[in-house]
Amino acid sequence: MTHVTRIGIIGTGYIAKGILYAFAQTDDLAVTKVFTHSSPETRTDYPKQSLLTTSIDELVEGADLVVVASGDPVRATEPVEAAIEASLPVVTMDAELQVTVGSFFARRGYLSEAEGDQPGCLAALREEALAMGFSPLVYGNLKGFLNHHPTPEEMRYWSGIQGISLDKTTAFTDGTKVQIEQALVANGLGATIVQDGLLGPTAVDVASGGAALAELAEKRKTPISDYLLGVQGAPAGVFLTGRHEEEMQPYLRYYKMGDGPYYTLLRNYHLCHLEVAKTVRRAIEERPPLLNNGTSPTVQVIGVAKRDLAEGEVLRHPMGSFDVRGVAIRTADHPDHVPIGLLDGARLIRPVPSNGTITRDDIDLVESRALEIWRGLR
Repeated sequence: MTHVTRIGIIGTGYIAKGILYAFAQTDDLAVTKVFTHSSPETRTDYPKQSLLTTSIDELVEGADLVVVASGDPVRATEPVEAAIEASLPVVTMDAELQVTVGSFFARRGYLSEAEGDQPGCLAALREEALAMGFSPLVYGNLKGFLNHHPTPEEMRYWSGIQGISLDKTTAFTDGTKVQIEQALVANGLGATIVQDGLLGPTAVDVASGGAALAELAEKRKTPISDYLLGVQGAPAGVFLTGRHEEEMQPYLRYYKMGDGPYYTLLRNYHLCHLEVAKTVRRAIEERPPLLNNGTSPTVQVIGVAKRDLAEGEVLRHPMGSFDVRGVAIRTADHPDHVPIGLLDGARLIRPVPSNGTITRDDIDLVESRALEIWRGLR
């Protein structure tokens, strides 16, 4: 008889629903509770309304493993902490949570980002590359389009077309999402970033773009996390560029990998909710986490003003707003930084000009467990 693992889900948005649908097609994974901050009685839009709960205790007590797909690190922190304290493995499709407070949980229990989103796919690609003897130099994302200042009208249109929320659409468009993803990749895979905001160069193709980034990585003597922008015909996937031993070059040339010295492995898809089950089963088998933010992160994502912000303004949904966008930074270079994941509800106590960085001296932050954890990490 197949053993069935009870799964609790944190989040009820687009991806969280997809995970619910995907697990319903399995014989070994059964969703038992779905944690939400909204009133379950009003959620007639949710496909399994009877699973919804606002009780963290119900979520944890009814689960053997918890999956997080919230996108709101402040609201997700308390149920994740309860799961970790109950010794439950936690699998996330939530780079926002990972980058904000993930290191705290990585020190205390089993926390892993899932395959499916770009960071998890890059971690899986790294495992394959290492198994084949490659030495990774670049962990790369692929982004087709970038607009730091999209209009509300544009974003409402594309939100409707794509069927995802306005803030998520905006975060994808203005680059906040890719900054968060590559910060997680840098922290989790022992890499760094070249500059604030990443490089994001354009290239004729993925291989040449990867080679250019690999040269920079070798000059810095460390792997780098970055992305390529607007590569003609590039898939919605990820890539890894690295070196191999000299005696392997004739073989790699024969395998149509080019003349070297840099070789690019391309994963031409990432299927979000459909791939989460792979990482869940990895956790059930007690294999090491695929990826998390690491216990000693060096990269964070901060908020940069999209317009002149006045004293007294309150920031709402900063990861996907028309006031702020996310920028990856090396924390050592910004001792006064604040993670963008903690800015929701923050009130400005002094003006911040357009393109200015929001620092601790600029805002009053809303007290939360996530903020308390981050203060301890800092």
